Amino acid sequence: MASVSVFRGFVHGHRFPLFPHQSQLPVTSILIGSKKVEYRSNGLRLYARYSESQSDRTQDLFTSRFQDSMENLPKLVEDIVQTSINTGPRGALRLAQGIQAVIGVSSEWLTDLSQSRNSPSGIPSQMQLGLLSPLYLRKLFERLGATYIKLGQFIASAPTLFPAEYVQEFQYCFDRAPLVPFDEIKSILREELSGPIDSIYEYVDPTPLASASIAQVHAARLKGSQEDVVIKVLKPGIEDVLVADLNFIYVVARIVEFLNPEVSRASLVAIVNDIRASMLEEVDFKKEAANIESFRRYLESMGLTRQATAPKVYPQCSTKRVLTMERLYGVPLTDLDSISSLVSSPETSLITALNVWFGSLMACESFHADVHAGNLWLLRDGRIGFLDFGIVGRISPKTWGAMEMFLGSIATEEYELMASALIDMGATNMDVDSRAFARDLEKIFSSIQDLDSEIVVSAATRTATKTTTVSANLVVDERQMNALFLDVVRVSESYGLKFPREFALLMKQLLYFDRYTRLLAPNMNMLQDQRVTIASNRRTSNRNIY
Repeated sequence: MASVSVFRGFVHGHRFPLFPHQSQLPVTSILIGSKKVEYRSNGLRLYARYSESQSDRTQDLFTSRFQDSMENLPKLVEDIVQTSINTGPRGALRLAQGIQAVIGVSSEWLTDLSQSRNSPSGIPSQMQLGLLSPLYLRKLFERLGATYIKLGQFIASAPTLFPAEYVQEFQYCFDRAPLVPFDEIKSILREELSGPIDSIYEYVDPTPLASASIAQVHAARLKGSQEDVVIKVLKPGIEDVLVADLNFIYVVARIVEFLNPEVSRASLVAIVNDIRASMLEEVDFKKEAANIESFRRYLESMGLTRQATAPKVYPQCSTKRVLTMERLYGVPLTDLDSISSLVSSPETSLITALNVWFGSLMACESFHADVHAGNLWLLRDGRIGFLDFGIVGRISPKTWGAMEMFLGSIATEEYELMASALIDMGATNMDVDSRAFARDLEKIFSSIQDLDSEIVVSAATRTATKTTTVSANLVVDERQMNALFLDVVRVSESYGLKFPREFALLMKQLLYFDRYTRLLAPNMNMLQDQRVTIASNRRTSNRNIY
């Protein structure tokens, strides 16, 4: 670009005559063979020198990059070989299954494409992307099975890392989990617990309570103590498939970064490693058990065991692939009718849930990062029950400090303070116009007040008593919540900001709690109410206990 500027008559921002008067130019003599040739220099000579200098720099840059690539090549080959060894024969099987899935989705795309050609509106832009479009990529992920469904869920839950259209489309990856036959579940239990299951459990209900992409949950009763428990069982073959798939994705990312060093600026391999670590941690039930025990210790140390609980883990019948936990009985925080029958003040229960969760941000090693209604219950004894600690978050001191300022600014509607907090939290190499950023944030957060809360009210008349009972429930629109958060991320990125993943996790949980507030305490401001404690005055002294 600099050489073009010179050719147009500029050098370092100063204009010079492109063709000055010939008499003003110095005479230069050169010897060609036996003849002496004289000519007058002009600005083009300067351009030639400058271009030659640029060419040398470009050549040096290319040479430097080539040398760097050659230096990194042995490490790349070593990574690929080691990853292939770790994957083993299962890699070839997954490759065959992957090819089959690609062929299947490609057939769908071709069929849809042929139908679109006859449409007066033409071929949709999304369809022109083929299998890389959000729709067909999501369909491919579903065909590829558990690992890619989990990856789709990760994309759907990480709007700070992925484009909005992909985040929204991959919301459909939730609740796509086929059931595993009970005979296979029993076989896994026998293998993991080293003996017949009737020596440990009085009975195991063959009908699962729930089935997710990686695990299936069954109700059971322990032999001897007769305690009611739930057994979370890793689905057969999931770990092998997961390792093979994630290793393949890692190798592809490494090769792409090697071939195009510019991609490394987007931290592709770092993102893949983050996904791999997160997903492998979720299939290790020993880590989930540790997360639960850490949370229970936090409740005990803070004197909160009468207000909230997490299921007790039974280590004697738990392994990496099997997790046996106390069965908690209760209702989701969205079941208003049932909650009203259990406690006199649903609002008080909500405040308890908020304080316990906010407290875990300050005083626990990790926080529960998936508090949707299926994982946050009001128990029969009036306590708040936190379930399923497969997904947790950890906050760095820098992020938490900025997050506190951010939450405070939401409560007080100080958007310049909010902009400042987000700038502190995000990584950027740009100068951010904080006032313009604040104005854009004000427009977005004012829409939270207009967010539709769909409350379904139903009435039932009892024939015997001729009384009518009214129940209400909240329909949580996951896509609407994500769309709101995506607006924040989109505007922030337009100012060059990139946020850490824990920010997305925190924001999503706050949106869940916002919905619970609208149902259980519609007149309460979640972040301004004096009964809700957000301040981190206990964090320094308690955070490292666990």
